[in-house]
Amino acid sequence: MTIKVVRGNPTPEELAAALAVVRARAAAAAAEPSGATRARDAWADPARIAAHRLPQPGPTTWTRTFWPG
Repeated sequence: MTIKVVRGNPTPEELAAALAVVRARAAAAAAEPSGATRARDAWADPARIAAHRLPQPGPTTWTRTFWPG
């Protein structure tokens, strides 16, 4: 694995921190079974956005023009 700094001048401490993160992510990816499906994070779940019904058109819709949640 080769890492190249293309912009800036990181200190040795900053470079060591960045490399520690990259190595930890690579180790975690290598530890997962190759055919396993990952569980979807709640943050990425589109159902959390539309968990509530949106206001239906009608004469009082203007009073409910906010995004619930």
